[in-house]
Order: sequence, then C-alpha cells, then structure tokens
Amino acid sequence: MQLSVIVLNYNVRYFLELCLQSVAQAIASLSAEVIVVDNNSPDDSCAMVKQRFPNFKLIENKENVGFAKANNQAVAIAKGEYVCILNPDTVVAENTFTTVLEKATQFTNLGLLGVQLIDGKGRFLPESKRNLPTPKVSFFKIVGPRFSSVAPYYATGILPDGKGEISILVGAFMCCKKSVYDKVGGFDEEYFMYGEDIDLSYKVQKAGFKNYYLGTQAVVHFKGESTLKDATYRKRFFGAMTLFYKKHFKSFAFVNLFIYSGIKFSALVQTAKKQQSKVDFVSHVLVSENSQLYNQLKKERGTLKYIQSTNDIALYLNKTQATCFYLDMCKLSYSDAIQLLKQYSDTNLYFRFIPKHTQFAAGSDTSTGRGEVLQFQD
Repeated sequence: MQLSVIVLNYNVRYFLELCLQSVAQAIASLSAEVIVVDNNSPDDSCAMVKQRFPNFKLIENKENVGFAKANNQAVAIAKGEYVCILNPDTVVAENTFTTVLEKATQFTNLGLLGVQLIDGKGRFLPESKRNLPTPKVSFFKIVGPRFSSVAPYYATGILPDGKGEISILVGAFMCCKKSVYDKVGGFDEEYFMYGEDIDLSYKVQKAGFKNYYLGTQAVVHFKGESTLKDATYRKRFFGAMTLFYKKHFKSFAFVNLFIYSGIKFSALVQTAKKQQSKVDFVSHVLVSENSQLYNQLKKERGTLKYIQSTNDIALYLNKTQATCFYLDMCKLSYSDAIQLLKQYSDTNLYFRFIPKHTQFAAGSDTSTGRGEVLQFQD
C-alpha cells in the first residue's frame, strides 16, 4: 500500500465531512487507506464517518488524548509506505496525494514534506514554512516585524509557490515515509496540543533527514475550526513551547524566561485578533446546475442568485460589495475550487463549499476566526 492518510478529528463534524469527501476523491487512483481518529467528539462525527465513509478506518477514543497520542495511534496500525497527517478542517485537491508522492521520490533524503496552505479566503498561511524557532529567532519575532529580517521566524527565502528545503512544517499537512516517522518515535506525547509539529520536524532533522516544502500544491486549511485561541489555547501553547526549549536548547535561564514571556504575550495578541466582525454579504450566489439545490438554499438565504459557470464570478467584482459564492461540489472539482479561492483572495468575493449529496455549506472568511456552516433542508 502506497499511502495512509490520517485525519484526527475533534468536534468539527461538517468540516470533517468536507475534508473526507475531498480525500476520497484524491485517493481514487491510489493504493491508499484513510484512518480517522476521533478524540471523543460530543457531536455525531463518528456516526457520520460510519455512514458516509464505511471503507475508512475509524478509531473512537473515549477521551481527548491529544494531537500527538491520537496520531501515533493511527500510524501504529497504518499499512502505507507513506503516511500523511491531515487536519480535519482541510480540503485537498484531486491531485494532491499523487503529486506529493511523486515529488517525494525526487527529494534527497526526505524527512517530512509539506505543501502550501491557504485559508478559507485563499490567502497564503505563512506557517506553511517556518525556520527553527531558536531563542534568537523567537527573540526577534517577539521584538516585532521591523526586525524580522534579522532572524525570520517564517521561511521567507522560499516563495509561497516555490519549493525547497526548510526546517519546520505545520501539522495540518505532513507527509513522510512511515519508516522515518517510526525511527524518530513519531509525535512526542508529552505535548498535548501545539508544538508537536515543531518538535517532530526538528527530531527528523536531527536524525539526518531533510524537510521539504512543496508550494506548487495548495491545500485549504480553515484553521480557526480546529481550535479557537482562547485561554486554554494560551496555556497549552505556552506550555508546548516551554517543553520544546527544555528538550532541545540549553540557553541561559534569563534568556529562556524572556522568550517564554514573549511567547505568552504573542499568544495574547493573537487571541485578540480572533475577535473579528463577521463579513456582511451584499449578495449570495450559487454556482451550480442543480435547480433543486438552488431552491433549498434560497429558503435559508432569501435573496439568492444563480450562475452555472465559474466564468461569471468575475462579473461580481466590486470593491464596495462583499459577495458569497456557494460552490456545488457535484459540479466543480476540488482543484478548481481551490484555484478560485486563490484567484480571488484579494477581492471582496468569498466562498463556501457544498459537498456532494449533503445539505450544508461550509467555509471561512479569515484564518483568525470561526468559519460558517449553513444547513438547509428539502
């Protein structure tokens, strides 16, 4: 078996279904398996997986065991030569895994391989490629963006659409050989949430492998759906970075203290950014050829326009108006939908996905806030 795709879920049922639909289409031509690990979600995620994706393996944890342990559970039973760690609030294109596996054989001494992540608006997420957060890098990140060029936190030397060797990848999408994952011991289970991806990336490098970034392949990461950055987030993030420095760096105590304080302050600032007002849409447009779907959605949205071609989306470009487009995934490929997000990332056009044979639309307008799920009935 070529590939094992591992999706860890907690309480994002509709985004999980969207993710799994895109994954199902992306592995259609591959020898692959999908393993879903549910960390005791209080919603009906497990029932949905059993009903909608009966061929996928499901691990139902009776408690939230954390990101690291849950992914390690899945890798332990994975049969693929390669494993891909994937967040439940992501959308992959039909060619994502075939492209990643093809490129994986071309990189020298491959450790981890990541892709370009974009948010629900189509904007590039800089954490897709990061430098090792040494005390120096963390210090200048804390000081402010004016000094970021001295020791950049993000790997700015590689363009978002480029490719090359980097230090740190993000856990929302990580692909590697199972043998590499096993050799370094997988995710460190001392981390409950946050910091595991930094730690794993660094362990892989220390073991003599190289991590690579593949910016030619874009994956949507709604991001805000996995975890909101509240007080619990601040506590866990701060604890994770403290653990990372204790494990891998032996700097002076006062330097560590300063960096820890800065990380905590940074987390507070990021939390404040979460409080963003919702976008007020002037109009709503369905992109579909399904008149029944139009009637269903119209009941929820009231005024709803209807177009059958994505070429007509450009007609709605207007700097003073925000328009929300609902993409019927029975009509569009996920690859086309992802390209639409990127194409209109800097406009007032926004997008929602309607997965095949479902009665909901899901999407997000920013990387720093909750997405939206709109349910509709017959």
